[in-house]
Amino acid sequence: MNRDPEPTRTTAMSVSFETQIRPMFRDKDIAEMIDVMQLDLASYEAVRDNADAIYGQVESGWMPCDVPWNPEQVALFKQWIDGGFAP
Repeated sequence: MNRDPEPTRTTAMSVSFETQIRPMFRDKDIAEMIDVMQLDLASYEAVRDNADAIYGQVESGWMPCDVPWNPEQVALFKQWIDGGFAP
Protein backbone atom coordinates (compact mmCIF):
# COMPACT_ATOMS: atom_id res chain seq x y z
CA MET A 1 0.00 0.00 0.00
CA ASN A 2 1.50 3.31 -1.10
CA ARG A 3 0.55 6.22 1.10
CA ASP A 4 1.24 9.85 0.37
CA PRO A 5 3.07 11.61 3.18
CA GLU A 6 0.95 13.66 5.51
CA PRO A 7 0.89 17.35 4.69
CA THR A 8 3.26 19.44 6.73
CA ARG A 9 1.48 21.40 9.41
CA THR A 10 2.93 24.70 10.42
CA THR A 11 1.83 25.98 13.76
CA ALA A 12 2.80 29.42 14.93
CA MET A 13 4.60 29.30 18.23
CA SER A 14 2.84 31.52 20.71
CA VAL A 15 5.29 34.08 22.03
CA SER A 16 4.59 35.44 25.49
CA PHE A 17 5.72 38.79 26.86
CA GLU A 18 6.25 37.45 30.38
CA THR A 19 8.22 34.35 29.48
CA GLN A 20 10.06 35.31 26.29
CA ILE A 21 10.03 39.05 25.58
CA ARG A 22 10.40 40.63 29.02
CA PRO A 23 13.53 38.57 29.87
CA MET A 24 15.30 39.95 26.77
CA PHE A 25 15.24 43.43 28.35
CA ARG A 26 18.03 43.57 30.90
CA ASP A 27 17.62 45.56 34.12
CA LYS A 28 20.20 47.98 32.70
CA ASP A 29 18.08 48.50 29.56
CA ILE A 30 14.94 49.04 31.62
CA ALA A 31 16.58 51.63 33.88
CA GLU A 32 18.12 53.51 30.96
CA MET A 33 14.90 53.67 28.95
CA ILE A 34 12.95 54.89 31.97
CA ASP A 35 15.52 57.66 32.54
CA VAL A 36 15.97 58.69 28.90
CA MET A 37 12.60 58.00 27.25
CA GLN A 38 10.21 57.50 30.20
CA LEU A 39 9.49 54.08 28.68
CA ASP A 40 9.21 51.14 31.06
CA LEU A 41 10.41 48.06 29.16
CA ALA A 42 9.28 45.89 32.09
CA SER A 43 5.67 46.93 31.48
CA TYR A 44 3.64 44.77 29.12
CA GLU A 45 1.36 47.69 28.25
CA ALA A 46 4.25 50.09 27.56
CA VAL A 47 6.07 47.60 25.33
CA ARG A 48 2.87 46.61 23.53
CA ASP A 49 1.90 50.23 22.92
CA ASN A 50 5.39 51.06 21.59
CA ALA A 51 6.18 47.73 19.94
CA ASP A 52 6.63 49.06 16.41
CA ALA A 53 9.07 51.75 17.52
CA ILE A 54 10.95 49.30 19.75
CA TYR A 55 11.11 46.78 16.91
CA GLY A 56 12.57 49.42 14.61
CA GLN A 57 15.28 50.16 17.15
CA VAL A 58 16.24 46.56 17.92
CA GLU A 59 16.06 45.56 14.23
CA SER A 60 18.40 48.40 13.26
CA GLY A 61 20.80 47.56 16.09
CA TRP A 62 20.37 50.91 17.85
CA MET A 63 18.82 49.30 20.90
CA PRO A 64 20.15 48.17 23.27
CA CYS A 65 23.02 50.57 22.81
CA ASP A 66 25.88 48.40 24.08
CA VAL A 67 25.08 44.92 22.73
CA PRO A 68 22.52 44.68 19.89
CA TRP A 69 20.11 41.78 19.97
CA ASN A 70 21.01 38.80 17.83
CA PRO A 71 18.83 38.02 14.79
CA GLU A 72 16.92 35.33 16.72
CA GLN A 73 15.92 37.80 19.43
CA VAL A 74 14.81 40.36 16.85
CA ALA A 75 12.78 37.68 15.04
CA LEU A 76 11.18 36.56 18.31
CA PHE A 77 10.12 40.11 19.11
CA LYS A 78 8.62 40.44 15.60
CA GLN A 79 6.83 37.12 16.05
CA TRP A 80 5.34 38.43 19.30
CA ILE A 81 4.04 41.51 17.47
CA ASP A 82 2.70 39.50 14.54
CA GLY A 83 1.11 36.98 16.90
CA GLY A 84 -1.02 39.58 18.66
CA PHE A 85 1.04 40.61 21.69
CA ALA A 86 0.35 37.71 24.05
CA PRO A 87 0.86 38.77 27.67
